Amino acid sequence: MEISVLGWGLTLGFIAVLFALDLGLGVLRPHHVGFKEAAAWSTFYVLVALAFGLVVGTQFGWGYGGEYYAGYLVEKSLSVDNLFVFVIIMSTFAVPDKYQQEVLTFGILLALVLRAILIALGATLLALFSFMFLLFGLLLIWTAVQLFRHRNEDANVEDNLLVRAARRFLPVTDEYMDGHMVTRVDGRRVVTPLFIVLLAIGGTDILFALDSIPAVFGVTQEAYIVFVANAFALLGLRALFFLVTGLLDRLVYLSTGLALILAFIGVKLILHWAHDLSDAVPVVTTPFSLAVIAVILTVTVVASLVKIRRDPSARAHSGSVVVVSRAPGRPQEKKEE
Repeated sequence: MEISVLGWGLTLGFIAVLFALDLGLGVLRPHHVGFKEAAAWSTFYVLVALAFGLVVGTQFGWGYGGEYYAGYLVEKSLSVDNLFVFVIIMSTFAVPDKYQQEVLTFGILLALVLRAILIALGATLLALFSFMFLLFGLLLIWTAVQLFRHRNEDANVEDNLLVRAARRFLPVTDEYMDGHMVTRVDGRRVVTPLFIVLLAIGGTDILFALDSIPAVFGVTQEAYIVFVANAFALLGLRALFFLVTGLLDRLVYLSTGLALILAFIGVKLILHWAHDLSDAVPVVTTPFSLAVIAVILTVTVVASLVKIRRDPSARAHSGSVVVVSRAPGRPQEKKEE
């Protein structure tokens, strides 16, 4: 798949325009986002993403179009798990409604920049070393096992490494100071809790990217498709956050479903690596991958709704992957930073 400099420029320009629109809505006009507004913008970003897939398919062939849709579906489903942690972050730091848009928008923009760097690194490694497919596959399978084991746990935001470092080395105000991230108090420059929240969101997304980027490389090896799939999945997160905040607790089997998706893609990557060594090893096609992912997500949602109907007290969790030892003298706690 050959993308010209003009093609990259038009793509980046289009994404920049959409982010500028999102930035204007979230930062320049801070306000409480209602259900209708969130639903309208969520629908808009999904339609834009689907339309972009039509452009990819007509310009480069429907094989690449199918890879884009599979990659977008993977990233979108994994981004919902991001939202679980975002909800926990917002509630932990008691972020006022009117400032949640601002920190989400900047957090998503930061995430896109960091992911672009990781995508470029991942594409380079895959091009240079074929065994990276094996390593990525094993990483995803390990992540799937850990996520399934700790599917009934939530992330501990207060112990996020970036948050701890910021609180240790930076002066932090107790108030949100009219939505500013950095301000002056008694002539001294200080950061506000909104800055800490941004660090928490950015740090969390880096950890998610370490799983989601190898996952999308499992359905396509085209760096362009990986990037646009990530970009369009992230673009709708701000609106999706306000749309599904009250519904996330109902997706009680989401972590289980995501663990299955990660494990499936991990196996797919390993088979891809093995196929390069021997043609006798089968490969998993993109249409089959798309069908498997769609089925897992559908079963996850339906099973979650059935569980909630039978047990209204059941509550979903974000799931935890990393187990970190706490300071001496304190009990260990499973958590995801």
